[in-house]
Amino acid sequence: MAGAPVAKTPHFALHRAALSSAHEGRVLFPVADAWLGVMLPKRWAKRAVTRNAIRRQIYETARLQAASLPQAALVVRLRSEFSRKQFVSATSDALKRAVRAELEQLLARATPRAVKPAEARDAV
Repeated sequence: MAGAPVAKTPHFALHRAALSSAHEGRVLFPVADAWLGVMLPKRWAKRAVTRNAIRRQIYETARLQAASLPQAALVVRLRSEFSRKQFVSATSDALKRAVRAELEQLLARATPRAVKPAEARDAV
């Protein structure tokens, strides 16, 4: 989390770390796969029911997009509050849809985009 986020949306940030520590030469995780962690501070989601609902949405969205996620340690961090005036109930369908839509955008930005040969040639 020391580095800059890989992707951001209005409410979430995604951080990524390599699975092996290059300077120490040790492996962080036993299997090369996408590893997901979630950080939901009480500062941005005061009620436990809200944090749990958001956490379930994060894990389910990641499970559905598991094939496209990079092989890395990923941390999804809540970085701002969902308006309690707009989303009165922590378990409302409207909140779940809003969270799911943002997470889909966030995880789509996390996958490295394939560079087309014309783009690679123009970049040089």
